Formats: sequence, C-alpha cells, structure tokens
Amino acid sequence: MKKELRPAIAMIELIFALVIIGIALMSAPQLISTATKSGYVAIQQEAINEASSQVNMLLGYYWDENVTDETFSPSVLHVSSTGNNDLNESGTSGLRKGTPMLSQRSFIRYDHSELSAGATLGSEGSDRDDIDDFIGDTNLTLVLASTADYIEKDTIKINTAVSYMSDTPTSGNYTPNGSNIITFDFNSTSAGGTTNIKRITVTLTNPTGPAELDKNIVLNAFSCNIGSTELEERSF
Repeated sequence: MKKELRPAIAMIELIFALVIIGIALMSAPQLISTATKSGYVAIQQEAINEASSQVNMLLGYYWDENVTDETFSPSVLHVSSTGNNDLNESGTSGLRKGTPMLSQRSFIRYDHSELSAGATLGSEGSDRDDIDDFIGDTNLTLVLASTADYIEKDTIKINTAVSYMSDTPTSGNYTPNGSNIITFDFNSTSAGGTTNIKRITVTLTNPTGPAELDKNIVLNAFSCNIGSTELEERSF
C-alpha cells in the first residue's frame, strides 16, 4: 500500500517565520513612536501656517485707528518719536523729504486736518479695523483626533502682540549714503512713544501638551506709517 504524501512546513521554514515575526514585533514600538512624532510635526506645521495667515491678515488692516475713517484716504500720521527728522514733515509742505510734490502720501488729509498716531495700542471697542485691535488675540485651537487617542484642545496657543518699535536704523540712514542699506533690529525693545513702525509679533506656545511640542515659535512682521495712495482716474 503506497502512502500519500502531503505538503507540510519544514522546521527551518517555521524558524524563519518566527524570526521575521519577532523582528516585526520588536520594531513596532519604534514605528508607533515615529508615527506619533510625525503627527506632532504636522500639528506644528499647521500652527505655523495659522500664525503666518494671522500675520498676513493683520498687514491688510489700517495702520492706526486714526486713519480708519473711510471718508478719507489714510494720511501719514505725526508721531512723537522718530529716528531722525527725515521721517517728519518737511516744513509745512505736508510731505516727507524726497516725496514728490504731487504724491498723495501726505500728512495733510483732504479736509486739511493733520492727525497723530494713537499713543495707546489695543482695541477701541468691538470693531476690528486697525492692526493693534488684535492685541492678545488667541484664536487657535488644534486637535489631532483618532478612534483611540487625541491631543487635547489648546495644545498649541497663539498670541498676537503689536507695539511701536524704534524707527532708528541699526545701521545706515534715510538719506543716501555709500551703501544705501538700512538695517533694523527686530529684537529691540518697544519704543517709548509713537513711531513710524509697528511691530507685529505672533507667538506659538505649548503650555500643557507633550514634550515634543514644547517649543516657542515666533513670527515677526512690521507695518509702516506711509499713508496711502490712489489710482489716478483717466478722463475720456
């Protein structure tokens, strides 16, 4: 009587299979850790994108509360402290030195009034029409959710600050010189009075979240007191 041969797993094949399974199980924690860290990186990148959007949004608002009257085009405002007189009105011309006489970037508004920049920064009411109305804005909530776990809300917080910064250059000056390069220091302390430059600082912080998110990320931008101009209308 002939025995029927049936296919079976050889011992060496079984050993190889067990070794491969063991290697896969040993690497599983590392893979999980790497995937988690990738999630944190994604959260940080989303937060940076949100902060960048906040900065870009603020740059589109009026420079100061005193130029928000839409009846008039924003004029150049007088300030209490400047790096040098080149940023002040030249005599009674209504213009800065070097500004073309026909320029609409003037200290004198269409109703012949001249205004000064607001000494107090912050919201003047419920309206948000100039950049310093957003001081203290904390509008960021990030959530990474799955069926198993999540990172708590408000893990990364955003804070917006606006302050006058010195308009005195760190190097160079406003009049033509050898290099024609002007350098400013964004890390300088806030100015004591009103100046021609407002510094916008958006800070991302992680006060209570995982250690991987324990970073302070700061974005700086600036907006200048230059008034506005209008397109010239062509008569037909």
